[in-house]
Amino acid sequence: MSKKADEISAAGRQAAVRRDWARVSRCAHDLKRMLPREAEGYYLLGLAQKGRGRIEDAAAAFSRALDLDDRRYDAAVELAFLLVLLNRHGEARILLDRYRPGLGNSPRYLDLAGQTYTRMSLHQEAWDAYQHANRLQPDVDKIQANLASCAVYLGKTDVAKKIYRKLLARHPKHQRNHYELAQLQRASNDEHVRQMIDILEGADPDPAKNIYLYYAIGKELEDLERWDESFEYYLRAGNAVKSVSDYDVSEDVAVMDKIRNVCSAAWLADAPSTEGTARTPIFIVGLPRTGTTLTDRILASHSRVESAGETQLLQMVLRRLGGAEQSRQITPAAIEAAAKAEPGLIAGQYYEAISYRLGEAPLFIDKLPENVLFLGFVAKAWPDAKMVHLRRNPLDACFAMFKQSYFRFAYSLDDLAEYYLAYDRLSRHWRDVLGNRMIELEYEQLVTDQDNQTRILLDRLGLPFEEACLRLDSVAAPIATASSAQVREKVHTRSVGKWKKYRKQLSGLQRRLEAGGVVTE
Repeated sequence: MSKKADEISAAGRQAAVRRDWARVSRCAHDLKRMLPREAEGYYLLGLAQKGRGRIEDAAAAFSRALDLDDRRYDAAVELAFLLVLLNRHGEARILLDRYRPGLGNSPRYLDLAGQTYTRMSLHQEAWDAYQHANRLQPDVDKIQANLASCAVYLGKTDVAKKIYRKLLARHPKHQRNHYELAQLQRASNDEHVRQMIDILEGADPDPAKNIYLYYAIGKELEDLERWDESFEYYLRAGNAVKSVSDYDVSEDVAVMDKIRNVCSAAWLADAPSTEGTARTPIFIVGLPRTGTTLTDRILASHSRVESAGETQLLQMVLRRLGGAEQSRQITPAAIEAAAKAEPGLIAGQYYEAISYRLGEAPLFIDKLPENVLFLGFVAKAWPDAKMVHLRRNPLDACFAMFKQSYFRFAYSLDDLAEYYLAYDRLSRHWRDVLGNRMIELEYEQLVTDQDNQTRILLDRLGLPFEEACLRLDSVAAPIATASSAQVREKVHTRSVGKWKKYRKQLSGLQRRLEAGGVVTE
């Protein structure tokens, strides 16, 4: 490029660091006019569009940059990241696998490649990218935090704790890192609790700024069996999230009620006869924190089964066929429209989307708890699909969700009651219309009688028993869920009946569930 073009490029890149997207866009258009066959203008345009949240336009710009110069690894990694946001995971993986060997001098793009692999649940590939980035540029907080998070997914808990402690030594008031460390260790004394409370006392008084500390303190107080105090912090955390959230539980309830109405026995019976497929999916579903991850570990230890982890791909296909916006939760209207789609189209688009995750095993697991909403679509699209529904004591399940930072419907006990009642109505509906096609598994039985329950489950799935399915503490495969640290422990019963420690605080929730016909004891 000419000296003038170099100056414009430098100005655009500096503006991108400042997040001055208008300036980046002007520089991009100037370069495109000066050098229409050069990639740099399109690369800058991609940065500007990405910064403004225009994902499809940004992807088109980075793609054009690659067309003009296929050596541009920066455009390739940026494009891969955006393709994942657009649910085009297979294309993203091809790009990353092609360009990753050329990222050796760019910690920035090694880190972005790691983030992209993480979003695709390819955690070993992410780990390799993060480690390489850290070797090139050690002690960068962002890279270190990503490395620690990935270490948790891969079961490298000691590595993750060491990194978080190192980060906290540099930034003692970093709330998110205190939270992450609290999730990885079982408190044996109140030293860390007192440290976090001291930070809280000097922090911004706005509760919404202290959510991670509330959850972390609550968790460690629970470890110390200080039940009432722990609940107060969980309550503060949920109230703080709720105060800045625009979530309306009635929208989720309406979706579940629409599904019961649309996915009737008559609708299922109307499915065209189709042949089974060479690759059979096993959908493991239920509410979060009910044992879905444990069940995934059991089955994925079998020689004939592999796990694709938690994917949003089934919902993505239904949203697309239902005409819903990509950025929104699925709606009742989208459910009604998707129910009219050809079942073969649902299966075909799903297989196309998930193929990048699959190896050679004849059965594969998709373990997204929320897919419990879509079992009717599964049953209609796949004549040979397996469906395993986990159930747990309602109050144990509700409390386990309430004390986590992940679940939009569980930040308030009122929302949680409404959501659980709608879920209970839907699960009873599936029991009626799916019959034996849905295998139900009780969490309490699984953790108290793992050997026998594992044998029964394998038999229901048509699989021979293998001892590996009982040796879960030796499994090294990645886990990317809220329970990624806990599930690597030996199977235990510590959480069975835990809600009773909070019987007073959960009494209102219990009354509402029982009034709705849910048996809680």
